[in-house]
Amino acid sequence: MILGLVALCAPLGDTFLSRGMTTLPAISLAHPLTLIAAVFTPWIALGIALLIGFFASYLTALSWADLTFVLPATAFGNVIVTLFARFWLHEAISWQRWFGVVLITVGVGFVAHGPSLTVQPAVATEIELEKEQVQ
Repeated sequence: MILGLVALCAPLGDTFLSRGMTTLPAISLAHPLTLIAAVFTPWIALGIALLIGFFASYLTALSWADLTFVLPATAFGNVIVTLFARFWLHEAISWQRWFGVVLITVGVGFVAHGPSLTVQPAVATEIELEKEQVQ
């Protein structure tokens, strides 16, 4: 369930941010008040909340699994973002970007077959047991 939140919150948050920013005029860092005002628009505020949810679920997942197991869930978010951009935001997506999405999907498939937690070698475990016995 946590990995599902990781995989969905980031793409949804990014998509909501994009949706909100397209309704506003261009923002410049030279005018920080316009940036602060943008944060309080509904689409952008919801996007920020989803990205906070992503970060919380990402940290939770990293507390019980290796980065090489959790990261593919975030990489698959690129696929979801592309689908949202095409079918919800109606953005034109070139064949090169679609090909990149396919490459990401295949790469995630290769990486996702590994274990969720790296198994420690038996030698390291024996050394730790010896240290505990000495103490």
